[in-house]
Amino acid sequence: MSESGHSQPGMYGQGKRRRRRRDRDPGPPGQNLSGPSRDRDYVPRERRDGSEEPTGPLLQKTPIILAKPPGERSKQSAPASGAPSLEKPIMLIKTREEGGKPGNPPDVAPSVSGQGTAKLEREGQRPTQPVYQIQNRGMGSAASGGAVDPVIGQTKLLPPEKMKHSIKLVDDQMNWCDSAMEYLRDQTDMLVVGVIGLQGTGKSTIMSLLSANSPEEDQRAYVFRAQTQEIKERAGNQSSGIDFYITQERVIFLDTQPILSPSILDHLINNDRKLPPEYNLPHTYVEMQSLQITAFLFTVCHVVIVIQDWFTDINLYRFLQTAEMLKPSTPSASHDSTGSSGADDGSEYYPHIVFLQNKARREEFCPRNLKKMHMAVDKLMAHSHLKYKGTLSMLDCNIFPGLNRDYLETEVNLFLLPLMENDGEDALTRAGSGPPLFSLLPGYRGHPSFSSLVSKFRSQILAMSRSQLSHTILTEKNWFHYAARIWDGVKKSSALSEYSRLLS
Repeated sequence: MSESGHSQPGMYGQGKRRRRRRDRDPGPPGQNLSGPSRDRDYVPRERRDGSEEPTGPLLQKTPIILAKPPGERSKQSAPASGAPSLEKPIMLIKTREEGGKPGNPPDVAPSVSGQGTAKLEREGQRPTQPVYQIQNRGMGSAASGGAVDPVIGQTKLLPPEKMKHSIKLVDDQMNWCDSAMEYLRDQTDMLVVGVIGLQGTGKSTIMSLLSANSPEEDQRAYVFRAQTQEIKERAGNQSSGIDFYITQERVIFLDTQPILSPSILDHLINNDRKLPPEYNLPHTYVEMQSLQITAFLFTVCHVVIVIQDWFTDINLYRFLQTAEMLKPSTPSASHDSTGSSGADDGSEYYPHIVFLQNKARREEFCPRNLKKMHMAVDKLMAHSHLKYKGTLSMLDCNIFPGLNRDYLETEVNLFLLPLMENDGEDALTRAGSGPPLFSLLPGYRGHPSFSSLVSKFRSQILAMSRSQLSHTILTEKNWFHYAARIWDGVKKSSALSEYSRLLS
């Protein structure tokens, strides 16, 4: 109290008492610091179970309640009668804490048997690591016994079988073949590439180089057989119908017989083959076969390559527009109705079309001539719904390093390939004159090598967008059945029958 007899505020308050209590020196353990009259020895209390209370500091742990949801507890209490019990569960995923850190033993044993797991579940605790069971088709006995045959397990992980040569999808009688079904799988990541062109333009050779072969290999080992020298001498065609080949990268290549082929027409006339009753003239039948194949490719392919060996044939573009008009109506996969070709582009499917100028000369690689070719193709395909521009570019391949993207204002899907190099061609194209040093250098060609251009063309073809061919996502096997229905519908198309009647 103060001299006036009044107590000062805060003098003996709670905060003051705490400060005085902290300022005192701590005594020995068990000594009471409240004053000398209250000193007594500290005696640890006993617990109810007979154990003494620890003298050290106490750490309170958060209680962990291990319980199952009501649904699982009811299932555990009343198991289904006749259900097979797992004798030994198979571990597929292990937690990182299982092995523990170096120097620290793991808290849980690395392997938990089926009985131990059931015991933990009966006690109301969950196992410390996830346990799963492998469920494979045809492996019920092996999985129930707890032993999995490694041979059976590895067969599902093997790569798909590699095709050694092409097989028939449509034979020379225009009948559908089912031999390609065994090479297809139930997966959706696929790309379908077809090709059309006149006779002798190099369709089979280009498709072999895009799929499985290289220019250095012998042409007799190509997956699509090219024209032999004997067939070239008698102006015949090597391919008939549609040939099928699928790579291990799940890219389907379709090689076709030549469109508007004079050799097929000559074969019909000289061998007196009987024509179908709806066709009166042989040349009408040959043209209708070509339209059927082209309309079929426009429906079931992501990319269609049009190969020509000279620039350009106006009748070829007229033929493409006729096949587009006779193409079966297919619902588009995209739901938007806006596109570069108009509002109708969203209701029908149209593939990417690529114009390949094969056996191109050195003058055609001139930038000025290249620009004229792009302008001509753009004007000829101006009214087409086919995706003929915006997906392939020679300027992106560093073939013309001095040209920028603005040089070709109307760039279409046009690619140039020179004449295929033969063995020892470099020796024939050398300078041959002048000092000996210059005679060892190859002659000027005006373009990269054939192998380099084929590799760049292949990379751009495989990078094409893979849009849906129908209103649902198709697997490889579903695509095969879908293509069979489209082929049957094309052969029975009323539009093609009416067109053939007009031609005759």
